[in-house]
This record gives sequence, structure tokens and C-alpha cells, in this order.
Amino acid sequence: MAIDETRLNAFMGNFVHDLGAVMHAATVVVGDQLGLYKALAEGPCTVEALARRTETDPRYLREWLSAQAASGYVEYDPKGELFSMTEEQAFALAEEGSPAFVPGAFQIAVAQFKVIPKMLQAMRTGLGIGWHEHDAALFHGTERFFRPGYAANLVSQWIPALEGIEPLLKSGARVADVGCGHGASTLLMAQAYPESSFVGFDYHAPSIERARETARKAGVDDEKRLRFEVASAKDFPGEDYDLVAVFDCLHDMGDPVGAAAHVRQALKPQGTWMIVEPFANDRLEDNINPVGRVFYSASSFICTPASRSQEVGLCLGAQAGEARLRDVVSQGGFSHFRRASETPFNLIFEARP
Repeated sequence: MAIDETRLNAFMGNFVHDLGAVMHAATVVVGDQLGLYKALAEGPCTVEALARRTETDPRYLREWLSAQAASGYVEYDPKGELFSMTEEQAFALAEEGSPAFVPGAFQIAVAQFKVIPKMLQAMRTGLGIGWHEHDAALFHGTERFFRPGYAANLVSQWIPALEGIEPLLKSGARVADVGCGHGASTLLMAQAYPESSFVGFDYHAPSIERARETARKAGVDDEKRLRFEVASAKDFPGEDYDLVAVFDCLHDMGDPVGAAAHVRQALKPQGTWMIVEPFANDRLEDNINPVGRVFYSASSFICTPASRSQEVGLCLGAQAGEARLRDVVSQGGFSHFRRASETPFNLIFEARP
């Protein structure tokens, strides 16, 4: 073998970086769940002081803090042996409501490891793995990962980008949020547009129950304004909706064309379908980048197996891209389809009959 030592060293450098990231992921989940980031964000302190503040063991905490410092997730001042967080680190790791909050993403990553035995079998047999077959950490992590982006963009940018929808929502519209999961997107819309009525649908009963609980805690428990029901994308009830929305889930569906056809039947003749999908270009070579890496990895373990577990099993994948999505929507009976908005992580489409 003719080994180029420079290229080998560069590859091994990437390996060390990646292995550190993989090992680091579990420490983020532990720090998040123990409230360590939130406590450290209160101000610089020693290991012992933070241990008292968080009621954790100082020896374990020292090792955890050292890992965080080595990863650039906290700061370390050797003069006073003090650990601290910058405002930016705290914004991303300790403020649950911030648009840059990231711990949920690490919950998703850790949940993927738990499904490895099922994934080995799936890749050998071609069988699927349903969303409901994953560890519950995936459901919670998905909500916490996507909610900051929805909170930052849904009401302020995405809905205004849809033709004529924002005035309708302000005056009173009927809205269905299909594949709502824990209901973060549904609740955000209901809070922003109190004159409209919203119903969130998901086939996963535990997620629907969690959505109902979240709505109650948020004080939006008026069923005339907001309710959650167990139903799939191809059989959710109701008609004459002004707006149907699907957030980061169309590519997970086994039969997205069938779902599109059902959405068309459920809409008013002049109704709108808002489709939010992970950001992707149409060609693989244009998705070979850090964002594509995240979404292809998640798609391998979560999205594609979920689709394969259902009827049809089209397997769009999390990097479907605009062209494939346009084809699905058109086959479902829609004549109008356009990209209304985008972020580094999402594409937002508007479809009409």
C-alpha cells in the first residue's frame, strides 16, 4: 500500500476530534440532566463550590468539568482553579428557551447508540424500526432540539412568509399540525394566535399525552383552542382546514404521497400546507458538509428505518431535498409548491391545491 503520511495524519487528526465529540456527548446529557450547566452559569466557582451548589460528588465533578473545559464548553482559570461559562456558552447550554439551546441534540445522539442492536438487524434484513421502538430519550431530545428553532423562526419568519396566512391566523383560522410529537410547534402557534383553533395529531400515543400535559402546564388547556389527538398522517380527522403544517416529519413517513393526498382533502379549496423539512440540497455532493453529516447520520438510524417500518416505505430520508419533496407534493394532488423560507437547518415550503 502506498500511504501518504500527510493525508494519514490529517485523517487521524479528524479521528481524534470525532472520537472526542462522541465521548463528550454523554457528558453533555449528564450535565444537562443534573443541572450542572445552569448552576455554573450563575458565576465562576471551584469544583468544591459547584459540588455544594449542585449536591454532586466533587471528584466526579472535577473530571466532568475537566472534560467540559477540554471540549471548549466551559472556561478554566488555573490561577484560582475556577471554572466558569461565557455568556455564549451559557446561552447554548444553560438557557432552555434560547434559540441556540443544544443539549437536546445530544440526547438524540445518545439515543442512537441504544438502538444499535436493532439497527444491525435492520441493515441485514431491510426491515424497519418504528419511531415508537426507540428509547424515550429520542422523543424528549427531538422536542428540545427542534423547539428552539421553531421558537426563533416559526411566528416571526416562517408563517409571515406564507401568502395570506398570518392575517388569517390573527382573525381566526382552523389549523392542523400533523406529526406534532410533543406539540412544541402546535403550542407556539396557539400561543401566538389566540383567535385561531389548533389540533395536533401524532400516531405515537405517549407523545400526544406529553403534548397535552405541556399544554396544561402552559395554561393553554381550552380544547376549543388547542387539543391533541392520536392519528396518523393518512387518517387524521377534520376538513376545511385553513392551514395544515408538518414539521420535520414528512420524510419519516412511509407513504408521504398518501399523506399529501389526505392533506389536500382536509384543506379548504384555498387552504395552505406548510412543510418544514431539514435543510438539504438536491445532490449528495452538495450535502457533504457539517449539516449534511448530522442529518445523514440521524437519517440512517431514525428517519429511514421509521419510513421502512410503515406501508410503502418510500424512505425519503432526512436529506430529501426540494426536488424530491416537490415530486411527492405534486403526486399528492397539489399544483402550487414553492420554497417560502429557509434557515441553516430547515427548508420551509408552501403548497396549495
